[in-house]
Parts: sequence; C-alpha cells; structure tokens
Amino acid sequence: MALKVFSLPALPRVDNTAARLWPIATTVLAAVGSILPVHIAGYAALTPAFTLMAAYHWTIYRPDLLPPAALFAIGAFQDLLAGAPVGVSALLLLLARGVVMSYRRYFVNRLFPFVWTGFTILTGGALLAFWALHCVLDWALLDFRSTAFRAVLTVAIFPLGSFLLGRTQRALMGTA
Repeated sequence: MALKVFSLPALPRVDNTAARLWPIATTVLAAVGSILPVHIAGYAALTPAFTLMAAYHWTIYRPDLLPPAALFAIGAFQDLLAGAPVGVSALLLLLARGVVMSYRRYFVNRLFPFVWTGFTILTGGALLAFWALHCVLDWALLDFRSTAFRAVLTVAIFPLGSFLLGRTQRALMGTA
C-alpha cells in the first residue's frame, strides 16, 4: 500500500518589486493598526490582532514573500510601538507562522469557512499564549476578559481583512 503525499502547486514567480514587497508592507500596516485602540462603549480600548491576520494570510498564500526574518522584525517593531516587552509579538508571530506552515497544505484552495475556522483556532491559541506570557512577565494574573473579547473581535473582523488582502493579492500578483 503506497503512502499518498500531498504536494502543493509551485508558487508563481513574482517579478514586480511592488508585488514582492506587498506582503511585508501590509503586515507592517497591520502592526501599526494593531496598536491603535478601538473604543467600544462599556469596554476598555481594544485592538484586533491585525498583524496575526496578515501573517496568517501571507503564510498560507505567499509564504515566500513574508520570510521569518521579516515577520520577526515586524513583531519587534510592533512591540516597540506598543511599549510591550520587545520580542513577545515577534515570538508569537513566528510560532503562528510555524503552525500555519505545518498545516498549510490543508488551507490552500479551500473554501473560506475552512480557512476562517483555521484562523479562529490559531487566534484562540495565539492570544491565550500572549495572555499567559504577559502574566508571567508581569508576575500577575491579568484579566482574561479583555483577551477573550480581543480574540472574538479579531475573528469577527477577519473576513474583511482576508477579503482586502486577497483582493490586493489578486490585483498585484494575479493569484490567491
């Protein structure tokens, strides 16, 4: 009995410099957007994890254009802008990339609800790890409600973020 190996189609070559830089540029924009608070009545200022959205999208569809070194630099940049311990976001983005890369073949060429479910699971795990890491670094048990609401907000906004990233990807690269 032969073992069936799943292989992904080769990614098309991108010769356009703007298109090659687009995944990094959108992830940097997502990092900046992730530090701008969203004010919701009755809740503390929260920010969706836009950087996680961009990292997830590009890791599935064009991992070659968002290398780990760029993702690390973007995460460190986000930590510096947010005043967080430098390296926390970078570490979590790299871990998320590693998880997505190991399951990438299951997400390529799938319907959106399947991709969204994967993002939901990733977001839950990533934000739980982010909360736990901050609890350890602060030597305090932080309120989990804001983390849970941030996860829900991030998952709820993901369809719009995915649509915009996919639309620009098709416009610049002709693939999605």
